[in-house]
Amino acid sequence: MPTPPDTADDVNALVPGRAFSRRDFVATSLGTGFAAATLPVTAQTVIKTDTAGLTAGPVTIPVGDFRMPAYRAMPEGRSGLPVVLVVSEIFGVHEHIADVARRFARLGYCAIAPDLFVRQGDATAYTEIAKLMSEVIARVPDVQVMGDLDATVAWAKAQGMATDRLGVTGFCWGGRITWLYAAHHPGVKAGVAWYGRLVGTATEPQPRHPVELTGQLKAPVLGLYGGQDQGIPLDTVDKMKAALAQGSPAARRSEFVVFPDAPHAFHADYRPSYRQGPAEEGWKRCLAWFQAHGAA
Repeated sequence: MPTPPDTADDVNALVPGRAFSRRDFVATSLGTGFAAATLPVTAQTVIKTDTAGLTAGPVTIPVGDFRMPAYRAMPEGRSGLPVVLVVSEIFGVHEHIADVARRFARLGYCAIAPDLFVRQGDATAYTEIAKLMSEVIARVPDVQVMGDLDATVAWAKAQGMATDRLGVTGFCWGGRITWLYAAHHPGVKAGVAWYGRLVGTATEPQPRHPVELTGQLKAPVLGLYGGQDQGIPLDTVDKMKAALAQGSPAARRSEFVVFPDAPHAFHADYRPSYRQGPAEEGWKRCLAWFQAHGAA
């Protein structure tokens, strides 16, 4: 199966000019290790949030008859916590995504990162990014993802969490999903999309893209983007801004912050793309956005 044009753009943004071999790959279980395309890890910048005082680790979420794995982190022995959905990059729920969940947990959230690719395949088993994108990621239907996130919210509510204070954030692939979920679920209070694709060609799994859904946004979204992102040209950000201005009330309250010198994946502290200044500023803005819009 050839890589679709939009998928090819994502590949170029994620792995410009680099080939990968099996020795670059570390097999992972949920929330541990790093994926093939991200090695060698830039160890000196990796943020490590410990689990002291937290309940953190894999959980299983029912989606009909299916049991979806997820990583959950929250303060020990607490209920009634605000919920944040953490939506991964194409590499799945690896150590960085789990650490982001723990960072939210340290701030009093119940953070849940579901494994949204598991039905289509094991993202950690791939050493070639183009194959991962075409054989797994491009085959994950948006409608399936929306249902899986709905099930995650329902599970959190059944665990006694405050899903009336619901936020969603995601990175790259998960950034696009953040826009979509803010247009899908009426209970979302706020979204924060980190460098997620905004436009694209319709496919059966991905029939519509964020720029087409601004009239349906139910919660304001903060977009955090890099001015040097080779896979998300700034003209697509401009198109999204124009669409938001003509969209729903939540769309009109949405905002963008573009960090001029930042590349794609500037928040990924385990990769050479990491930029500490934009990452830290983006994190502060993410937390403030959730606080300002009732997701805290």
